[in-house]
Amino acid sequence: MLESIHSIMARMQQIEQRFTTKTSAVINGSQTAFATVLTEAVKDEKNSYISQMIEKYAAKHGVDTTLAKAVAKIESDNDATAVSEAGALGVMQLMPETASQLGVSNPLNPAENIEGGVRYLKGLLDKYSGNVALALAAYNAGPGSVEKYGGIPPYRETQAYVTKVLDYYKQLS
Repeated sequence: MLESIHSIMARMQQIEQRFTTKTSAVINGSQTAFATVLTEAVKDEKNSYISQMIEKYAAKHGVDTTLAKAVAKIESDNDATAVSEAGALGVMQLMPETASQLGVSNPLNPAENIEGGVRYLKGLLDKYSGNVALALAAYNAGPGSVEKYGGIPPYRETQAYVTKVLDYYKQLS
């Protein structure tokens, strides 16, 4: 219990230091500038948590952390509350049926979603013998589509998705 309190206090100090540094540049501290700084501080904190979860589960499941981060970025821009028009949910944009198959009971819980998404990505990488492009195509369009076309399906969305993830992956590497 005491360790938790110390951990919380340390984290609060880190946030306060970041907040103080950012707000010291604001002259005549208007409410709008204050709100902007506060919003950015919260966003930084959320992204840090998402990044830590991706690192944790990528290591646990033997997936390249940089690849997992690229998928999360392109899928949802690291937004744990993202819901696509097709119904995909969370950071890794899991479809409800896929989430259920992966044992993810709450796809909008960032930790559950990320672990499920990374596990799914690992399974696809294994299925396609480490071929990242095929695994990404299957992540986007489903393994059935990859098998049907014997490679990356001719869907514009899937082709663009694979390109975007690989480009971002290269930027991060």
